[in-house]
Amino acid sequence: MSNNLISLVEKNIQPKNWFGSDDQLNGIYPLNVARKASSFLAAENNVRILDIGSGVGKFCLAAAFYKPTAFYYGVEQRASLIYCSNVVKRRLGLKNVSFIHANFTQVDFSNYDHFYFFNAFYENLAGTDKIDDSIDYSGELYNYYNRYLYKQLEQKPAGTRLATYHSMEDEVPKGYHIVGSEVDNLLKFWIKI
Repeated sequence: MSNNLISLVEKNIQPKNWFGSDDQLNGIYPLNVARKASSFLAAENNVRILDIGSGVGKFCLAAAFYKPTAFYYGVEQRASLIYCSNVVKRRLGLKNVSFIHANFTQVDFSNYDHFYFFNAFYENLAGTDKIDDSIDYSGELYNYYNRYLYKQLEQKPAGTRLATYHSMEDEVPKGYHIVGSEVDNLLKFWIKI
């Protein structure tokens, strides 16, 4: 996927063409999910939204385009995916998105207002597809990451918004309530009460 993404970026493609329809970016960017999630998360101006396990930046890049009054941060532990994210960011000229090369456990959650989570931990489970073999995988890591995220979200104040996509909901504390869902109930919107 990374080579295809870089090939697209290296061509003279204008941002308005990239984000014109789902068909134009189908397979690279989940545009309908990014549109809906960013509309929910960026309900106010100047909020800081963290994408936990941002991969090649799919959500952050599309959301930054659709909701330019918010700031998007993607944290990803694979350097090659951060590289791709930054190539696309520069090519599109987006100023409201940044990518952090780190494990999400190294990020201070108090710096962010709202969160997007596309089940980044799932690949740690046996029998699942892996992005690559550049990191360690284990059921123990899956459980550790879920508990860690749960504790971080639990510490956030009332009003914190969370959008989950393809989540098993193990990481969502009881104080968060579903206020909506889309995409056959795979995309869920939560607010901490």
